[in-house]
Amino acid sequence: MFHHGVKSGVAIAIGYAPVALTFGLLAKSTGLSIVETTLMSMIVFAGAAQYISLNLISLGTGTFEIIVTTFILNIRHFLMSASLNEKAERDALWKKALYAFGITDETFSVAAMKEGTVSASYMFGLIFISYSSWVVNSAIGHVVGAYLPENVQLSLSVALYAMFVGLLVPAVKTERKALWLAVCSGAINCMLLLWLHVPKGWAIVIATIMSSMFIQWIVEKGKETTYAQ
Repeated sequence: MFHHGVKSGVAIAIGYAPVALTFGLLAKSTGLSIVETTLMSMIVFAGAAQYISLNLISLGTGTFEIIVTTFILNIRHFLMSASLNEKAERDALWKKALYAFGITDETFSVAAMKEGTVSASYMFGLIFISYSSWVVNSAIGHVVGAYLPENVQLSLSVALYAMFVGLLVPAVKTERKALWLAVCSGAINCMLLLWLHVPKGWAIVIATIMSSMFIQWIVEKGKETTYAQ
């Protein structure tokens, strides 16, 4: 079953390549060494969280604020792991804990759409090829970035914001809730920075939590109103 997992993960590995290369390039422009860049991809293995971490690092945000922000961003992984556990075959707990580390939006989608149950060996194959692509291409991106002219390296920091816009736009097109969440979090973040002079790192953390709670409250209130009618 391991080779079946590898076969299923080839498309993910190909899709990860350009994103990981870009991450390596941006990490180099942010000031991370190739060891730090590679270790981040090896230990974190979460694209959006790593990109946000680069942004926070460039802003001089503290370690604790970065950890809290990325934790909030990746809290959905608890739900994905719980959902996939219902589809998983009976395996040793340590095996499940090991491949749970490699569950991303893409690996979860492939595993969830697979017919029947998924075994630990299948998950290891699926995650191995995806994880390898992400880590290796992150390192390659950093190496390539080292050979770019200094002015190009510095200008790459702008691409980080373009990446966030690219992540946001598809979500906004398919769900209005994402648009209001983005607007609300941006407004709260600006208020905290400009009026209350909250440090940048904590402003992002607080804005993320407050906007998520507020928008979810509005959604629930809307549902209650609809049911009442």
